[in-house]
Amino acid sequence: MWLYLAVLVGLYYLLRWYRERQVVSNLQDKYVFITGCDSGFGNQLARQLDLRGLRVLAACLTEKGAEQLRDWTSGRVQTVILDVTKTESIAAATQWVKERVGDRGLWGLVNNAGVFMPSAPNEWLTKQDFVKIIDVNLLGLIEVTLSLLPLVRKARGRVVNVSSAAGRLAICGGGYCISKYGVEAFSDSLRRELSYFGVKVAIIEPGYFKTNMTRHENFSQGYQEAWERARPEIKEIYGEKILASLIKSPEIFKPSYWENVSLVTDCMEHALTSCHPRTRYSPGWDTKLIYLPMSYMPSILVDAIFYWSYPKPAKGL
Repeated sequence: MWLYLAVLVGLYYLLRWYRERQVVSNLQDKYVFITGCDSGFGNQLARQLDLRGLRVLAACLTEKGAEQLRDWTSGRVQTVILDVTKTESIAAATQWVKERVGDRGLWGLVNNAGVFMPSAPNEWLTKQDFVKIIDVNLLGLIEVTLSLLPLVRKARGRVVNVSSAAGRLAICGGGYCISKYGVEAFSDSLRRELSYFGVKVAIIEPGYFKTNMTRHENFSQGYQEAWERARPEIKEIYGEKILASLIKSPEIFKPSYWENVSLVTDCMEHALTSCHPRTRYSPGWDTKLIYLPMSYMPSILVDAIFYWSYPKPAKGL
């Protein structure tokens, strides 16, 4: 019995291996639009797809980021300035994309733009702190997608949304986890709706990788600013020791691969170029071995793990 089971499992993985290595034809004729290309995953993906011969339309927040990307890539890469929190900027970028793709449509849309800070214990934050993150990570992603969807549908293409392991497990306070949970829900509903048109939707759920968004200085500054804005009674309850612990905490999340962002961009590339992309990609061993298993555990057990492993307020139990 166990032998038959082992054979079935082996055949399943062999079939999946074969299917996932079938590549879409005529990649050199396909356009891919990527947001957040100033640095990090978006920048790396733009260069990676350029080497594969795809036509990359890279959206950057700043002219400096756009200029640097053009210097590092071939003439196939074109750049546009885009602020995903502004409707007029999205409309202008959408028109810019239409003029370039023409009747071929847009093969790939990669919603990569995102921010992490301000993140801190919820009581330290204001409504505007939550809005700042959700505007970029969720509402901006939704508006960009809805604006470009007719072009993607015309090409029967792909939508790749960058979520996070924090979209499965709330690992911190603030708007980041909320926004990523929202990305997961939007992507799931979008995937089901677009399946009728031959459009595939994939979700990327990275663990902890070194990008500008996750630099330790940004964590430190974000926690410090949230602490300074907190009400006096909140500071008294939590105590200054917890601030020092939170500032130091990101330093423990430094596995040996944390600088290898290609683990993430390889998943994005596969989602765009494979005939049979996965629904979800979870790059990073911390995601595979910690965050995803914890997301399936009973809440009482997960709560206990967080209770004993996270910094505690001065006047807590």
